[in-house]
Amino acid sequence: MPKLVDHDARRLHLVKVTWRVIAREGIDGATMREIATRAGFANGALKPYFGSKDELLAASFQHVFNLTNERTEQSTAGLRGVEALRAFCHEVLPLDEQRILEARIVIPFWQKALTDPDKAQQHEQDMNQWRAQMLGYLQQARDDGGITRQLDDIQVVRHLLSTTMGAQIMAVLYPAEFSPAQQVEALEAYLEMLRQAPPE
Repeated sequence: MPKLVDHDARRLHLVKVTWRVIAREGIDGATMREIATRAGFANGALKPYFGSKDELLAASFQHVFNLTNERTEQSTAGLRGVEALRAFCHEVLPLDEQRILEARIVIPFWQKALTDPDKAQQHEQDMNQWRAQMLGYLQQARDDGGITRQLDDIQVVRHLLSTTMGAQIMAVLYPAEFSPAQQVEALEAYLEMLRQAPPE
């Protein structure tokens, strides 16, 4: 009787192996042969699941994005307003080894998205999801009186995305200058500014 193969499980296994290979050895070190070896497969066994390294990179990025979303869902459960916004940002910031490894996947994906319309569209869809969540938390914070500074909320979201996503690059390149404590301090300073009305 032929052996049954769970193709979805195998694809997920390959994605998990791929993003860890890329995170630790860089995009150039993540050859299809190396990924197959790490996954315990023959080199040609990857072709039915991913036709190229680019496809694996896109799937790995989506996996990392999904992991972040799972964490944000858990960390914001039961929270609203400023507290939910803070918890959300903490899950995007590279505050531990896991999230730094994830940043090492995000960075080469961004590079590919500069010239690949499909990857650019994938990234835009993901960011639109995050923007909608953050705008919702900001509206809650204004309703609750937790934010009183009169700024356009979309500008606030743009700043927070620039801060959190920029930290992914800086924490990988300059870990001593962008430690977890420094990242949290910078976020708190901005959230505190949002809470306070400007002096008249």
